Amino acid sequence: MRRLLSLFALCLALVLGATPSFAADVAHGGQIFSANCAACHMGGGNVVNAERTLKADALASYLANYDAGHEAAIAYQVTNGKNAMPAFGGKLSDGDIADVAAYVEDMAAKGWA
Repeated sequence: MRRLLSLFALCLALVLGATPSFAADVAHGGQIFSANCAACHMGGGNVVNAERTLKADALASYLANYDAGHEAAIAYQVTNGKNAMPAFGGKLSDGDIADVAAYVEDMAAKGWA
């Protein structure tokens, strides 16, 4: 009976289009951040525009849709850039950008301490 229920659940998931979700790699995001972002954003700051830091309250105030999904809003900004921030969409893979977003969100939640 359990096998039948498991098989049914698997078939239902496939029919509904369930896809496995992979968690972003925060450690890898830290490496990507160090190599590509830290020159301007060391310690969650911003050497170009001091008001646009990577602290949680600043991210909430200037990132579009931050309240709807923190990592998605960060990933959008990294991918597309804005004003003085360059777009990294053609330079980094989607996975790398997701990892950076997870790292930034993790560090912002910790107060960049």
